[in-house]
Amino acid sequence: MRILGVDIGGSGIKGSPVDTNTGEMLGERFRIDTPRPATKEAVLDTIGQVAGHFDWQGPVGCGFPGVMRKGVAYTAANLDPSLVGVDLAGEIGQKLGQPTVVINDADAAGLAVMRFGVGRGEKGLVMVITIGTGIGTALFYDGMLVPNSELGHTQLKFKKVRKIHDAETMVADSARKRDELSWKQWGARFTEYLKYMERVMNPDLFILGGGAAKKGDKFLEYLKVTTPVKTATLENRAGIIGAAMASREFGAK
Repeated sequence: MRILGVDIGGSGIKGSPVDTNTGEMLGERFRIDTPRPATKEAVLDTIGQVAGHFDWQGPVGCGFPGVMRKGVAYTAANLDPSLVGVDLAGEIGQKLGQPTVVINDADAAGLAVMRFGVGRGEKGLVMVITIGTGIGTALFYDGMLVPNSELGHTQLKFKKVRKIHDAETMVADSARKRDELSWKQWGARFTEYLKYMERVMNPDLFILGGGAAKKGDKFLEYLKVTTPVKTATLENRAGIIGAAMASREFGAK
């Protein structure tokens, strides 16, 4: 089944048709800078340009950086507040004239990892963590998505830090660069986050994705947790592939 996957991000809106039977992208990823300001109208127009680039006719799936419930955005990280409360699935579908599903972007990336990446066939509770400018999380139990976990925003007090912080402000790759941490120092800090996730979630497996995951050889040795850790390999394709899978799995039957 061919579905257009669109990854809506704070810096870029990307898309490609996807073969949802194999997880293969059927064209070169097409990217447009996210408009500034990223108002509802501007974002819809940009998604329209992505679909138009492929002359797309057919189902559409989108990953969006916010909490999504039945196609409605309840938050909109790094985008304009005008998107909050909007029935994005309905508005995008009307804009494109195609059936559309919209889910949280980390959930979309997690779907790709679980269906076509290192998470395929994994049972129990799997926590997919995307590490980039922020921290995204996706939870799966026996392969079934538990949506909108948003555990990157857990409030934690880290060692050597005096006050409580939103976790992603301390353990995202952007935090490593901001604080000029070595991989060893960042690994120790990320370990604190993972250990907290172990205490409150008791996962059977951590899967690390996002831009930093491809640098696993630099930091995996510094992660001191009892839960097994794997790194994802789909990189910047995961959001697009997973968005397409969301349309296949959660779209109108």
